[in-house]
Amino acid sequence: MKTHALDLRDRRKSFGRLEEQVFDVLVIGAGITGCGIARDAAMRGLSVALVDRADIGAGTSSRSSKLIHGGLRYLAQGDLFVVKEAAVERRAVRAIAPHLAQTMPMIIPLRGKTDQAKMVAAMVAYEKLGGVAPEEAHEVWDQAELHAREPRVRSGKLIGAVVYPEYVTDDFRLTLANARSAASHGACVDTYARVETLLLEGGKAAGAIVQAALPGEDDAARVRARVVVNAAGPWVDAIRRLEDAAAKKKLQLTKGIHLVVRRERLPLDNTVIMATPDRRSIFAVPRDCFVYIGTTDTFYPQAEYWPGITSEDFDYLLLPASAMFDIEPLTGNDVVSAWAGLRPLLGAEGKSPSEISRRHETMEGPGGVLSVAGGKLTSYRSMAERVVNLCEKRLQRKSNPPPTAEEPLPGGDFAGGPEKLRSQLESLGLNPADSERAARLYGAEALEISSKDAGPAGEVRHAVECEGALTLEDYWFRRSARARFDVGPPSALIRAAEHMSALMGWSEDEQMRQIERCRNLHAEELKARAETGNQ
Repeated sequence: MKTHALDLRDRRKSFGRLEEQVFDVLVIGAGITGCGIARDAAMRGLSVALVDRADIGAGTSSRSSKLIHGGLRYLAQGDLFVVKEAAVERRAVRAIAPHLAQTMPMIIPLRGKTDQAKMVAAMVAYEKLGGVAPEEAHEVWDQAELHAREPRVRSGKLIGAVVYPEYVTDDFRLTLANARSAASHGACVDTYARVETLLLEGGKAAGAIVQAALPGEDDAARVRARVVVNAAGPWVDAIRRLEDAAAKKKLQLTKGIHLVVRRERLPLDNTVIMATPDRRSIFAVPRDCFVYIGTTDTFYPQAEYWPGITSEDFDYLLLPASAMFDIEPLTGNDVVSAWAGLRPLLGAEGKSPSEISRRHETMEGPGGVLSVAGGKLTSYRSMAERVVNLCEKRLQRKSNPPPTAEEPLPGGDFAGGPEKLRSQLESLGLNPADSERAARLYGAEALEISSKDAGPAGEVRHAVECEGALTLEDYWFRRSARARFDVGPPSALIRAAEHMSALMGWSEDEQMRQIERCRNLHAEELKARAETGNQ
């Protein structure tokens, strides 16, 4: 199995590497777009630097609905290109990271024969357009089968449901896997590395001044590059203004939130679509011992690291869920965790958030910076390929696109399917629930992690030594997702901090500061639940 170690603890050394050469490409932003671009470019043999002001995937790319959409929703908007691309690209993700693209049936309830006729016609068109394999074709359940499969769905006023396979992912780990793959192909990856200014030579971008951004750090690097790519997500406009102070706003940010409840409170085995009063669709998705409900889509005024969640957001999701399922109404007290993410969409005058296209656009600024905005998690790979084609054109070189749709991502090179992997993990002593979780998060790497250290100790070590984790937040919220989907006692956070402290060389005060930050972030996300009208 190929080594994909990404150890970023020696900050001085890693910042020094940024000054050792003139890179072909400097990528600003380590979300899924930036990491995909860095991987594609590095696999073509280009020299690449990838930097981010925070952790890998700390923004939008760890705050999505965690679904590899096939593009069905865009069929209604007539965006056939997005539909076809999404169908093709989700097959690519499934091929290179099967543990990060697991099939789960998505149930679309039907209220009448007209509903059924429209939905079946849409499904047939989608499957034909996207080249969907026969084994992944839709099914139609009658009312009796719907009730048998999902007895908590209030099916009395329904005639049944259309069901099709959707892919569930861990968005952060897909992003991280691309960053690690880029590094294994020679890219220099640095997190908590904030771009302060762009270097300009003759009016053209020639790199950036990058400042170390962890508390107490003062290291900086002068990163020189022939091409600069701005893939900063919600901060794309901020980087554009470093190139041109008069640059007009291009992005329209929208906020999407998700609420997590215990599965015992909302017992589901499949993803279920629900309607909202404003005629949008939301869904409930089972994951481990939990179900998450999302998502909202509202305009948000500015880029923020930790966007706020309001009581209106809580009500918007909890009220339709309580109406759809035969359960005691969900309240704010049922919510055990939540997250909010910002979508960096291209502005569209007069359109509602849900009407704005998810297509991406690459803009060239007056200094030659290539700024990438819009796009979707599902189509990150093809989007990256097109951006790197532009980089090569600028560099006056031409190569064939690399096998980014064939070479497995870290953890994706296992044979025998997920069932065999889970069985192997159980043979190492993991219980079925832990085996399921480890296989889904780590893929083939779960075997090595579990054979060395049991439980969080092995995960923390892997996070630091192989996945570039530098803070407890990096592990707790993103690499392990324990902040979102954890059934352990409160002491689990303290134990994780102790393991990480030993690897990072933290003082007792620093260890406590790391713990308090995680607690405060979690409390901030749930602050609005006490104010919800559905309390």
